[in-house]
Amino acid sequence: MAGKVSNWDAAKLLQRIKDFTRSIIEDLARGRSPTISINRFRNYCMNPEANCFCSSDEPKGQEILTITRETHTYRIDILLRVLLIIRQLLQENRHGSKRDIYYMHPSVFTAQSVVDRAINDICILFQCSRHNLNVNFIFCRMVMGWLRFKEAERKFDCINNPNTAFPIPVLVEEVKDIVSIAEYILVVEKETVFQRLANDTFCKTNRCIVITGRGYPDVSTRRFLRLLMEKLHLPVYCLVDCDPYGFEILATYRFGSKQMAYDIECLRAPGIQWLGAFPSDSEKHNIPKQCLLPLTEEDKKRTEALLLRCYLKREMPQWRLELEVMLQRGVKFEIEALSVHSLSYLSEVYIPSKIRVPGYLLRFRFLTQRKPLEKEKKNTPKRCRISLAFSVASSPPPPTGATSPPPPPRPLNP
Repeated sequence: MAGKVSNWDAAKLLQRIKDFTRSIIEDLARGRSPTISINRFRNYCMNPEANCFCSSDEPKGQEILTITRETHTYRIDILLRVLLIIRQLLQENRHGSKRDIYYMHPSVFTAQSVVDRAINDICILFQCSRHNLNVNFIFCRMVMGWLRFKEAERKFDCINNPNTAFPIPVLVEEVKDIVSIAEYILVVEKETVFQRLANDTFCKTNRCIVITGRGYPDVSTRRFLRLLMEKLHLPVYCLVDCDPYGFEILATYRFGSKQMAYDIECLRAPGIQWLGAFPSDSEKHNIPKQCLLPLTEEDKKRTEALLLRCYLKREMPQWRLELEVMLQRGVKFEIEALSVHSLSYLSEVYIPSKIRVPGYLLRFRFLTQRKPLEKEKKNTPKRCRISLAFSVASSPPPPTGATSPPPPPRPLNP
């Protein structure tokens, strides 16, 4: 009941919504049971030994909804209610959050997850991304560092204040005029770590861009990171807690989320590298035993489930080995545990030692990373491609007396 849409504007999407609802009404008026076919996607399976096709963005199955089944009748009712709200947002050129939509019919929706599922179904039906529906998150994710860009008519000049936090744009498709003299991008799991780096003026002494999704990253954060990767061609590192939740956040950035597997090519960051924290860091950086926490039963179950994900064995076997080490040791720790040495240990010792070690993180090479990203971009639906103007300024020499290592490989100007 849904076809391919190549040019995403509100008018065309509204027309498709109108055609979709009309077809359902006509079926009901003629005494027919309307059916809705929804493709199913996944970005991983739980059999690391399988010769699977999870890395493909093709549908992995199909679900047929019909009013002849009671459970399907409820889902169709929810889908149509959410679709009417989305139509209103598009007609009025307004944006709303998933939480806003839930509170419009809380007694009918019963839970936020019900709305979330309906929104995902609508995206699949109309082959669009969530931002095309004017549905956004309200949480404030943050960016700082050597970066300047515009969102619509608003200018974000992080370069003049590299240690000041700026909100990550919600409307990433309106970002343009990207300018950066950064040498790498650092993604941190938590706001507390982001604030620690800001307080230590980390970006003043390290020419980089720092991003936080404040836990599990939302769509805007992942789209913004993906955009910076495509336009700046910088190495990207990710710093998360040494626990299964931190690793799952890392995996969400690199491989995408299961819930939004249908939009994976627009959201994942395929070149992101794991900076830490690793289980072995507790010994290398002398973290006291009282700072280490035992893995709970829930932690162990989550880690065992992560080990079964097919993409780890297929693409990142070394990450899988680190997970196995954590499970064997039976302990976890937070990034903040490094503060046992000093408040600035993270920014002055830990991160610089990771970034500056020659050959660290599988010897990042720009050319080998750039080719897969460009190949992937060719296979990306047009709705994922955002045409933006940008420029990359040359990096000035380090301050006199500074002991700075050679910068990572820089891209050729496109």
